[in-house]
Amino acid sequence: MDSMITAAARALATGDPLGALNRVALRDDAPALALRGIAMAQLGDLDRAKALLKSAARAFGPREAVARARCVVAEAEIALVSRDLTWPVKALSAAEATLAAHGDRLNAAHARMLAVRRLLLIGRLADAAALLAAIDPVPLPPPLRAAHALAAAGITIRRLQTATAREAFTRAAAAARQAGIPALIQEVEDAATVLQRPAARAIADGGERPLLPHEVEALLATDRLVVDACRHVVRCGETTVSLATRPILFALLRTLAEAFPGDASRESLLLRAFRARQADESHRARLRVEMGRLRAGLEALAEITATRDGFLLVPRDGRTVAVLAPPRDEPHADVLALFADGEAWSSSALAIALGTSARTVQRALEQLCADGRVQAIGRGRSRRWLTPTPGAFSTLLLLPGPLPGD
Repeated sequence: MDSMITAAARALATGDPLGALNRVALRDDAPALALRGIAMAQLGDLDRAKALLKSAARAFGPREAVARARCVVAEAEIALVSRDLTWPVKALSAAEATLAAHGDRLNAAHARMLAVRRLLLIGRLADAAALLAAIDPVPLPPPLRAAHALAAAGITIRRLQTATAREAFTRAAAAARQAGIPALIQEVEDAATVLQRPAARAIADGGERPLLPHEVEALLATDRLVVDACRHVVRCGETTVSLATRPILFALLRTLAEAFPGDASRESLLLRAFRARQADESHRARLRVEMGRLRAGLEALAEITATRDGFLLVPRDGRTVAVLAPPRDEPHADVLALFADGEAWSSSALAIALGTSARTVQRALEQLCADGRVQAIGRGRSRRWLTPTPGAFSTLLLLPGPLPGD
C-alpha cells in the first residue's frame, strides 16, 4: 500500500474525509475507489458512496478477499445509515467470517457491531445483546469502543435499565473524546439526551404528568396496576397481560383505568371502543360481550363490576391504577417514533422495523404527510421519508422490542 493510500486511510479514521479526498480523489485504482467511497459516505453522499464501493469491490482481484470483505462491510454501514433494511444480512456475516479468518479483528468487530445495530433497530433486543456480549471492547480503538458503548446503551435504555444505560453513555462519551472525532462526539451527546426527555405520561388520580425514562422504570417496578398504552399491555409486578392484538379490549380497559377510582360511563366506553356517538341496543349488547372477554383476560389482576351508570375497575389486593400513555396521543405514533433519530426511512424499512405490512405503513405515511408531520424526498425506489423537525420527547416506549416483563 503506497503512502498516499495510507495517509488517506488515516484521515478517514480520524473523521477527516476532505483530507482523504485530497489524496485520492483523482485515482481510480481499487484501494483509492474504496477510500473515496468511505469519504463520500462520511460527507453524506450515500448514493455516490455505494457506487464507488461497488466499483472497488469489482476492481479488487480474486486473491484480495479481505479488501472485498471490507468493501462489503462499508456497504452494509451505508445501508444501515440509509435505513435500507432489505440489504442482504448474509453478505455481512460472510464478510465478518472472512475478516476474522484472515486476522483482521478490528474490521470483523466493526461488522459484528453493524449487525448489532440492525438487530437493535428492528427490536430484536435479545439477539442484539447476545451478539454484543461476544465482542470484547477493551482491545478496540476508541471509535469502536464508543460504538460498542452506544449499542449497549441502546439495548439497556430500550429495556428501561436507565442506570446501566447512563453508565454506557458515559463510557461512549469518554471513548468519543479520546477518538477526537467531532461527529462521533456529537452523536453520543445527541443519543444521551434520551435520558432527559419525557418518555411517557402518567395518568392517575384524575391528573397527568410527564415521566422521564427513570421515572417510567420506577413506576413499572411498583405494585400498581399499570395500563401501558405504549405497548398495549397490563402490568402488575411480574405479571403481564398483553392486549396488543385486541385493540377494543384495550380501549375499554384504558377508559376504565383513566376513570379509576370511579366508574366509566357506558357512553364513554362506547365512544372510545366503538366510536359510537349514538349507541343503540346492538352497541350495548356488544359492550357486554367485550366486557365479559376483558373480565376473563384480567382475572388474575382485577375485577370489573357493573354499576348503575357503567363499569368499575377493581384491582386485586387494593392496588391503585395508573395509565402509562405516550407523550402525546396521536395517530400512527409508532411510525413517528422511528423518525426520532432524524434519519430518512423508506416505507419498506419502516414495515420491517414495525413488523407490519408495507401497505399499512404507506397508508400511515400518506395520512402523516397530509397532516404535515412527515415529508417525502426522492421518487420511486429511492423515495425516503423524514420528519421536518426532530421530536421534542423520547419515543423509546413506542419503538419495537420488549420491555421488562414482556
